[in-house]
Amino acid sequence: MAIPILRAAIIPHSQPLLHSSISGGIDETAKKKKRLLLPCSSSSSELNPAIRSEVSFSVGSCLLPHPDKVDRGGEDALLVSNYNGGVLAIADGVSGWAEEDVDPSLFPRELLANASNFVEDMEVNYDPQILIRKSHAATSSTGSATVIVAMLEKNGILKIANVGDCGLRVIRNGSVIFSTSPQEHYFDCPFQLSSERAGQTYLDAAVSDVELIEGDTIVMGSDGLFDNVFDYEIVSTIATYRDVTEAAKALANLARIHATDSNFDSPYSLEARSKGYDAPLWKKILGMKLTGGKLDDITVIVGQVVSS
Repeated sequence: MAIPILRAAIIPHSQPLLHSSISGGIDETAKKKKRLLLPCSSSSSELNPAIRSEVSFSVGSCLLPHPDKVDRGGEDALLVSNYNGGVLAIADGVSGWAEEDVDPSLFPRELLANASNFVEDMEVNYDPQILIRKSHAATSSTGSATVIVAMLEKNGILKIANVGDCGLRVIRNGSVIFSTSPQEHYFDCPFQLSSERAGQTYLDAAVSDVELIEGDTIVMGSDGLFDNVFDYEIVSTIATYRDVTEAAKALANLARIHATDSNFDSPYSLEARSKGYDAPLWKKILGMKLTGGKLDDITVIVGQVVSS
């Protein structure tokens, strides 16, 4: 993501096909089937409180670094934890810090390493907003990152906290039934947690609860996914793959294809034009418009809700 630094301004960021091993569960592919309680209807649960099914996530992930950052593994981090029904997170490092001789990957990686350590903390109490607070407070690296955390409870409720423009979609029966909304100061300048006082905090997080059922699929990604792939493409791609890891890889590869296609009218180019950005005048005279994807690190997590 190419963003300005939030000290007095703001910064950029990105991610890889490699995976980091942050203790507790950063991984390119993580699969787990665990039990969660799904509430029965009120009448049957009162009569039969003992009969309930449990659900959890079966998870696949893929990280594709910006082509210029492959040797460094990109600047994003992801967390996949099997605790409770499943804890998923993505942190997208702001790459503008590289201009100040700071490695932009250090802040997001430490942030999610801390999140992994705090997942079972009693004070966190399985609250993604509090997990962000404690993880941010424990992070000492210089830098900034956007971040999204999703935690699946044993009652089937997915709790989400998001700062910036990483995103999440819930897909049910071939339709997107829930989407997070990006937070930004202005175009291409999202909210971000930072080592600097000018950044956002956990209090700025957009918080949502979504009730999931068996068969639902969630797609979580950095802006490298959502800037380059439309929701209808996400839905059709997910429908093509039964394996969550293959689905995550397919989405990441599709985002990379669109990002390198100067003629593709991407979500990013559509937003840019809506904010007043456009092609140079001479191109407009020739009937051309601003098109193309956004080359970036791409991080994708696909989670399918399963029961046992």
